[in-house]
Amino acid sequence: MFVSDQWKSYALLDAGNGRRLERWNDIVLDRPDPTAIWKPSLPPNEWNKADAIYHRSTKGGGSWEFKHPLAQQWELPYRDLLFKVSPTGFKHTGLFPEQATNWDFVGDLIKTSGRNDIKVLNLFAYTGGATMAASKAGALEVVHVDASKGMIQWAKENMHLNGLDGHTIRFLVDDVTKFVQREIRREHTYDGIILDPPSYGRGPNGELWKLEDQLAGLIEMTAQLLSDHPLFYLINCYTQGFSQTTLWNILTTTLPHGSTIVVDEIGLPIQSNDLVLPCGIVGRVSYD
Repeated sequence: MFVSDQWKSYALLDAGNGRRLERWNDIVLDRPDPTAIWKPSLPPNEWNKADAIYHRSTKGGGSWEFKHPLAQQWELPYRDLLFKVSPTGFKHTGLFPEQATNWDFVGDLIKTSGRNDIKVLNLFAYTGGATMAASKAGALEVVHVDASKGMIQWAKENMHLNGLDGHTIRFLVDDVTKFVQREIRREHTYDGIILDPPSYGRGPNGELWKLEDQLAGLIEMTAQLLSDHPLFYLINCYTQGFSQTTLWNILTTTLPHGSTIVVDEIGLPIQSNDLVLPCGIVGRVSYD
């Protein structure tokens, strides 16, 4: 399992009963997590110290209960990176801390490649954790694609926080499938490709996305965008029930030969015990 255990500003304090208790700097949040179906380790009085609790609604979505006044947003550092964090109406904070291990994977490959010509494509790029990691590590260009204008704006704020305004980062509000199809026709290529697709979603013009139905085709298409000398290919899958073997089979039968493919779970260490919270699966492909 790939575990994001290098955080100092973030900690998963406990998890259980379908929830997770987290520290973001000195702010503690209590959020739902359907994978945490075991019993929590900390007593209720520790969970009651949370500054805010997210309650799901029976009608879908939910809302935050703020037990103490909180800033609308704050900054969270990870190694040499810095991110804007803010509780959203969909329980999220604009950052997935389990992805830190993937930022390290991407950053380390770029830094040690000895190359200054690396172009990276980040699809379903959200607020840009991987985009910032790749750019700060020395990528010549990062193309950041997401269907949400709000997430693109958030990613631009993260770019400013990281002092990357002078770097070449292209932010595009677009449907990922349509964008990839255009890039194939343009014969554009990339040395590194990152995909973090949702289980279900819609593009900017209502285009439907369902991971089980479209992932294999998308991987096949994006494989055509790899350069003659690729560095890496990285894909996350959060969909419950989507197996490691399925992802391994797709990557093995689709991507160019000469690669090292590793598929495993990704997770966060739980501070209150020796357990790890599973946060989906990831496929990492590196090239010699």
